[in-house]
Amino acid sequence: MTAEHDTTGSLRHHFLVASPWLADPRFHGGVIYLCEHSEEGALGLMINQPLDIHLGEILEQLDMHGGELDLPVYTGGPVQPERGFVLHSPGRQWQNTARVTDEVLLTTSRDILESIGRDEGPESFLVALGYSGWGEGQLEEELGSNAWLTCPASTDILFRTPADQRYQAVLRLMGIDLNQLSDSVGHA
Repeated sequence: MTAEHDTTGSLRHHFLVASPWLADPRFHGGVIYLCEHSEEGALGLMINQPLDIHLGEILEQLDMHGGELDLPVYTGGPVQPERGFVLHSPGRQWQNTARVTDEVLLTTSRDILESIGRDEGPESFLVALGYSGWGEGQLEEELGSNAWLTCPASTDILFRTPADQRYQAVLRLMGIDLNQLSDSVGHA
């Protein structure tokens, strides 16, 4: 899996896993999929914290087909919680789509929701409201203070692992046992 604009040191198409000592309660136990990471900052979607609303309810509110869809909608993060994002596998073209990798795309336009409601959407998808964002150098600072653990993303975890199992699945992917982690970094 290669990123479209891969830059040295970029964490695009990586998972961020909230460490147990991350102070912000909004991210406790969170797994974030990073869609973009550059010198200017980073943007990601939390993929394991479903909201108390299902996709069918959102489609009904938007006067679209698919009101019967009992699929979760996730809190993507605290920034612009009214804005919708769809992470998905490739398929047809939608109006506002950014390629994260050859296997993962991010769409923010209404037409993908209309397609999903008519059962004509992408094979794999995840819908989130809001996003997690970092300004220039902010994510790097948080990584340096051990707030996040990182690893290359897995589309199996992203699209096929149940939300309540994603945190542990990513930790297993990393080979990490949280009980053996220290909250301090050693420097030589």
